[in-house]
Amino acid sequence: MSDINQLPDFSQIPDAVVEQRRHYSSLLVWIIPIIAAIIGASLAVKSYLDRGSIITITFKSGEGIEAGKTKIKYKDVPIGEVKAVTLAKDGSHVLVTAEMFKESALLMVEDTRFWVVRARISRSNISGLGTLMEGSYIGVDTGTSKQPQDEFKGLERPPVFAMNEPGRQFILRAMDIGSLDITSPIFYRRIQVGEVIAYDLDQDGKGVTLNIFIRAPYDQYVKANTIFWHASGIDVSLDATGVKVNSQSLVTILLGGISFLSPEDPDNAQPAHPDTTFTLFANKDEAMKRPDAVVKTYLLMFQESVRGLSIGAPVDLRGFTVGEVTKINIDLDPHNNSISIPVEVQLYPERLLGRYRANSKQVKPIDSRQILDIMVKQGFRAHLVNGNLLTGQLYVALDFFPKAAPARVDWSKNPPELPTITGSVEQFKTTLMQIVQKIEKLPLEELAGEARQTIQTIETTLKSADKLLKNVDASVVPEAHSMLEDVRKALDDVRKTLDDARKTLGGAKQTLSPDAPLQQDLRETLRELSRAAQSLRVLADYLERHPESLIRGKEDER
Repeated sequence: MSDINQLPDFSQIPDAVVEQRRHYSSLLVWIIPIIAAIIGASLAVKSYLDRGSIITITFKSGEGIEAGKTKIKYKDVPIGEVKAVTLAKDGSHVLVTAEMFKESALLMVEDTRFWVVRARISRSNISGLGTLMEGSYIGVDTGTSKQPQDEFKGLERPPVFAMNEPGRQFILRAMDIGSLDITSPIFYRRIQVGEVIAYDLDQDGKGVTLNIFIRAPYDQYVKANTIFWHASGIDVSLDATGVKVNSQSLVTILLGGISFLSPEDPDNAQPAHPDTTFTLFANKDEAMKRPDAVVKTYLLMFQESVRGLSIGAPVDLRGFTVGEVTKINIDLDPHNNSISIPVEVQLYPERLLGRYRANSKQVKPIDSRQILDIMVKQGFRAHLVNGNLLTGQLYVALDFFPKAAPARVDWSKNPPELPTITGSVEQFKTTLMQIVQKIEKLPLEELAGEARQTIQTIETTLKSADKLLKNVDASVVPEAHSMLEDVRKALDDVRKTLDDARKTLGGAKQTLSPDAPLQQDLRETLRELSRAAQSLRVLADYLERHPESLIRGKEDER
């Protein structure tokens, strides 16, 4: 009962009154989210419409590339930004994901090139120094293709030339690369006209292939017959023509380079097509030998010493090189006790006949065999010439000798044999030996004896004249005394003269006597002349065997 009495009085609680809801207040609550959603959607649509393409670039290393920081620039104008840098699954390279601006979409084609621009120091130049302060960025070189692409393989170094730069590419093949490298200069008449853009080892490992770029308008000078050669450093050679030093410029001495030249040939005057393959020769001399398409081999037989003649020595016609020595042998004939030196040479008839064709009005083809027969008939011969007195090196010279003995080309031999004559070196030695032999054959003792007899005869004649004058003086009559006095005076003068002559002849007799000092000196002089002749003969023989002693001196024969 006590609990019931303590319950509240519900009758005193007021009744709840229902109040109707206000519709306009609920609408105000949703206005702000709707506006925010509209703004967000418009921003998203605008961002989507303004967003460029997403591309992926593959590099071997991620050096200098940072996500959200590294820019992508074309001609130093930003056109994109790196968004992510990830490592490939196999760990061999990195993947760079970049977002490109909308206006750069036309640049993303299949031959577009990318590379990391950073500070680089190479043999030929220094680049990218501005990145030391601003940081590295990715450079772009647009391609010429119309096919869009979003995956690219980045270059490890900047390209040598831009895709839109006028010019043409060519291919060179060589045995080795020498001192060349990418960006090595290419010269035409000592003007830099291009660079090496790439090189690679051939698949068979027997050579290298180089890609070069020649800028316009110099690319028009690359013809079908153009020759290329290494112009690296200084080319020093010592041959029969002396010491030769060749170099292109200070750049090639330090860094190396390539030079090219197009021989004058109307048949190959058109510019070469792009990607034409050429041979890269080791030097200019080797390159200049190769344009001769026609090469004929001939045999030269020499009976003299060929010491100083080496393989590769030039064959020239009055200073103009028309061939080279290719082989030197020895031919022993025991039946005739003779030794011959067969020398094979290669001649380039096109160097002579090409100019003959240009100057000749004949339509018929030229028979080189017939022309050579006519030239030999007119005295055309080969002989050895000392090209350098210091080194003793020889070369083969061709010239006309009208007084040479008749000869002909022996076409029955293989190779054909051209006639030769004794060279100037052998002629000099022969003349020297003849002089020595003539000196040895002089009858010096007999000449001295005849001189003594002549002096004795003169002395006897003077004595007879003196006696005659004395007899005339004793037999003169007195009537002629006055007249003879004048004669006597004249005779006295003559006597004085004869006395002086007698004294002179006495001195000469004393001088020419067998035990006189002059005779001894004369005999000693004759002995010295004989020894000098013998020494000249020994010197000539020694110089024939050792021409190099003119430079180095006589070797110690201990």
